[in-house]
Amino acid sequence: MYRLLSAVTARAATPGGWGCGRRGAHQRAGLPQLGAGWVGGLGLGLGLGLALGVKLAGTLRSAVPAPPPSDPDPVGPPAEPQAPKEQRLAAWSPQTPELPRSRRFARAIDSSRDLLHRIKDEVGAPGVVIGVSVDGKEVWSEGLGYADVENRVPCKPETVMRIASISKSLTMVALAKLWEAGKLDLDVPVQHYVPEFPEKEYEGEKVSVTTRLLISHLSGIRHYEKDMKKVKEEKAYKALKMKETMESDQEKELKEKGGKSNERNDLAKAKVEQDNEARGRNSKPVKKKNDFEQGELYLKEKFENSIESLRLFKNDPLFFKPGSQFLYSTFGYSLLAAIVERASGYKYVDYMQKIFHDLDMLTTVQEENEPVIYNRAR
Repeated sequence: MYRLLSAVTARAATPGGWGCGRRGAHQRAGLPQLGAGWVGGLGLGLGLGLALGVKLAGTLRSAVPAPPPSDPDPVGPPAEPQAPKEQRLAAWSPQTPELPRSRRFARAIDSSRDLLHRIKDEVGAPGVVIGVSVDGKEVWSEGLGYADVENRVPCKPETVMRIASISKSLTMVALAKLWEAGKLDLDVPVQHYVPEFPEKEYEGEKVSVTTRLLISHLSGIRHYEKDMKKVKEEKAYKALKMKETMESDQEKELKEKGGKSNERNDLAKAKVEQDNEARGRNSKPVKKKNDFEQGELYLKEKFENSIESLRLFKNDPLFFKPGSQFLYSTFGYSLLAAIVERASGYKYVDYMQKIFHDLDMLTTVQEENEPVIYNRAR
């Protein structure tokens, strides 16, 4: 269960809203940066940041003026005496110097900033960091709100934020690279790479869990305990509603066939309604006192490697036959991290750092409490 930290800085911004920049002071100084989680930035849990980053990139693209210009740029330099239109068209060429990107997109940036301020306030997010690039070049990076509410530390482009389950997307990158290199077979049982994970059965039938199924959340491996209770309650409730529908259909069929007295039908109907009401009261999902207690989510225990973390769930039964249903599973990605270790020959953290280095994502580091991580939001 690894998670990341990252930051948007003025050096670079990759398409899709990811921002990576100057090597952090803790990295230059050689301070420890590995531990129990990962951290990353683009605020609002990064999910909103990524979505808005993509949206804004499209918006900003549409704001690029298409040459040759027919009118003065409203955000450009002061207007000068102009030659006749024909002369102006003839004088234009692809080599004509362009306005700085920040000025070309000034209006779109101002509108987007206002929008993000409103969204931040509506969802109650303390802060958000934005990074937008067009054609591979950064056009806007900024922090809004606070990185530390208690101490009134403002967000800035260098702010580092925890990205939580967006880390799963980065694990996918590692798996894709291993597959491209021929080091990973997506369709062999996971025991080929991680024999420590026991073979599984579902309803007495031996089943196979593969990397492909894990990636797609189709493996049947459970999620956090609290979430699984909720899933089980919803599943039981759906089964009850289906049974009620079947009983209602049977009752209608009896009426249509006839041969039964009205009195008998009425008694049967009353009994069905009474039973259904009782079952409904007993089976509907009910909020319990510990609904918001997610012990596994906030687990403080540390593991030396991904293999060790498997003991949290490896002996639990599958929730369904692999490939038959979808169930979002963080533990499924814990197993994928172990597969990355075995297929690559590196510790998961070390292999991810190699990828980040190649992508110039030098401010994306593992989340942990002990070392100093500069510009970290909290």
